[in-house]
Amino acid sequence: MSGPNMASSPSARVRLRDLVPGLQVGAWPTGPKNGITDVSGVLVHTKSIHSSDGSVNTGLTTIIPRKEWFNKACYAGVFRYNGSGELSGSHWIEETGLLHSPIVLTNSFAVGNCCTGIYQYAIEKYSEADGGVDWFLMPVVGETYDGYLNDLTQFVVTPQHVVDGIKAASADPVPEGNTGGGTGMLCQGFKGGTGTSSRVVPGFDSKGNEKSYTIAALVQANYGRMQHLHITGIPVGRILAAEAEKSKEAAKAKAEYDAAKDKRDGSIIIVLATDAPLSPIQLQRLAKRASGGLSRVGGYGHNTSGDIFIAFSTANEIPVQTIGVDHRYVDPFKANPLVTETIDDTTINALLEAAADSTEEAIYNTLCMAKSITGYKGNHMDALPLDKVKGILEKHIALEKAIQAEL
Repeated sequence: MSGPNMASSPSARVRLRDLVPGLQVGAWPTGPKNGITDVSGVLVHTKSIHSSDGSVNTGLTTIIPRKEWFNKACYAGVFRYNGSGELSGSHWIEETGLLHSPIVLTNSFAVGNCCTGIYQYAIEKYSEADGGVDWFLMPVVGETYDGYLNDLTQFVVTPQHVVDGIKAASADPVPEGNTGGGTGMLCQGFKGGTGTSSRVVPGFDSKGNEKSYTIAALVQANYGRMQHLHITGIPVGRILAAEAEKSKEAAKAKAEYDAAKDKRDGSIIIVLATDAPLSPIQLQRLAKRASGGLSRVGGYGHNTSGDIFIAFSTANEIPVQTIGVDHRYVDPFKANPLVTETIDDTTINALLEAAADSTEEAIYNTLCMAKSITGYKGNHMDALPLDKVKGILEKHIALEKAIQAEL
């Protein structure tokens, strides 16, 4: 599949803010890296896998909530915008509000191997001297379908990739576009993949001192149609789709893409991280707000789309391994309080806004950073044409300034 006359699209890919300096996405400032590793303690690793014949284009993204994830859980919440997809371990999170696993994002056929990889790492690091296991772990793995550009039947993602990803995860800026689990994904009629963004909002600590909080999104975007794409409210997709209709080849390519989406839409997994002390219910609310950012870009949550969002907070440390002599001992029949902090619900609005805004920009960064690719069976997907997008956005910005000047 070829895109709508995009030969002039620049080979150098840049994030949206670098493409159009001064473009505003929401009201709150970004963190220094404008990504999920702006949240202190969060670590990420991406692994992209390609074959020499072009048939394999896939990978995995490993997110570590905190280094001590095995023994110290984060509070977490899950929201299902549309459920045609998988996030393993979500039932346990909904039951307890606890996340004590890495979050691995990959392709639809690799969920099992990634779960095995999380177990394999834990066995290597935490098993008893005799090799036995006396702990509880529920792996968290999300997926989107990359079968158009990747031969899923080769099962190239292995448990060892997960082990290596957990060990190599860092606080470096996250590589975006055709990276990690997003390597073979499509988004809004163009090449999709991995993207991230962050926001910093003002607040107070529990003693009344001023304190800022960070919230960030990482997306694996594999959904949507060109004509629905909006960037900061501007109908960029409709403009590009209209241009595509002028070319028989481009119009044919677009029709093929839409026909494929009629049969099976894609999906998006959204991971939100924050250092604000939020309860599991508040984190569910935060995860729901990711749908606001997705909708602004052009996601509808169609019937066959797996749109599943998870939010976690690093603020509270919840001990979880309580079985066996080498772990913390508790009597499960004697209620014992834990002292934790939570944000006052009546002061949560900026965090809710930041969840939507960071999600929105993370998808933009996915599209802007992704590169054109030819993959499985010679299938091709063009990247978003940055030169044309830049021109469209700058014209609308100039028009808005002219209108404001007349008021």
